[in-house]
Amino acid sequence: MSLAPGSTIGIVGGGQLGRMLAMAAARLGYKCHIYAPDELPPAAEVAAGFTRGAWEDEAALADFGREVDVATYEFENIAAAPLAALAAQVPLHPPAEALAVAQDRLNEKSFVAALGGSPAPFRPVNDRTGLDEALAALGVPAVLKTRRFGYDGKGQARIMRPSEAEEAWASVRGAPSVLEAFIAFDSEFSILLCRGSDGETVIWPAPSNEHEGGVLRRSRAPAEGLDAQVAEAEALAREAAEALDYVGVLALEFFATSEGPVFNEMAPRVHNSGHWTVEGAVTSQFENHVRAICGLPLGATALTGAWVEMDNLIGGAADGWAAILADPAAHLHLYGKGEARPGRKMGHVTRVFR
Repeated sequence: MSLAPGSTIGIVGGGQLGRMLAMAAARLGYKCHIYAPDELPPAAEVAAGFTRGAWEDEAALADFGREVDVATYEFENIAAAPLAALAAQVPLHPPAEALAVAQDRLNEKSFVAALGGSPAPFRPVNDRTGLDEALAALGVPAVLKTRRFGYDGKGQARIMRPSEAEEAWASVRGAPSVLEAFIAFDSEFSILLCRGSDGETVIWPAPSNEHEGGVLRRSRAPAEGLDAQVAEAEALAREAAEALDYVGVLALEFFATSEGPVFNEMAPRVHNSGHWTVEGAVTSQFENHVRAICGLPLGATALTGAWVEMDNLIGGAADGWAAILADPAAHLHLYGKGEARPGRKMGHVTRVFR
């Protein structure tokens, strides 16, 4: 059943993803209500309503649910129980099961492996002794990642030699973790999929991605020379969405290797590597996410040019906005954030090449 324009979409999370979702929703005639703990998050500046509340406040989230017609989230580092309180009041998309899988790296890798996908070799690490055992099994180099609450390179420590294990364990503060073997890869790419409640599924042309320090710097679509690996990764993404009875945009990141695509991680939300779709695709990831959660037909995902490039503006790079605007090919997006800290995503710029 479709949700009529004029209805209110609740968005848990007030960052740039929520901001761009709210802007896409407004184009289709929907109102958005933001829930976040910040005093004035970027998404609240472009939304019809804002509730300030803690992630773990079940009562506040339940009250929030009674104020909206459907709910989604742009931020997955929130405990399952509070979101269950929200889901008890209003339809929540994507489903809580997808959140439970994606927000825990061990669950995520085990889920993908069970579908026949190929994550990097990994071992769970629950204590210091477990780290030594995992290193003995996988060898070095390797990377230690916390199971939860890690993104943009946070919650990770590289181990190039066994003697670095102690420092790595201290850096994750003894949190339950996963040790992954390093993968020799040629490039990185992601699959961006949107699935409706009726099972209709669309996929955008896969972008290739460049990271620095664990932070996405550039995406370019379509990825070149990876047709076979992209096709295999798309099939896995479809299986994952079906298994989770998913509704909304789902992103899966991969390493392209000589042996085929190796799964890296999954995000149950709109994704940074899909920001180029605003100008670079017939229907953006943000609009299709809104369409999916509101029960509307999904839009076409074809490119609007021969290829598209998106660069993140990180830290002080956003201060160059005047020069960017002087480029007639540039589409500038600034997120309305305050302090431009190192590593903080302040905006992005997209260029469509005909």
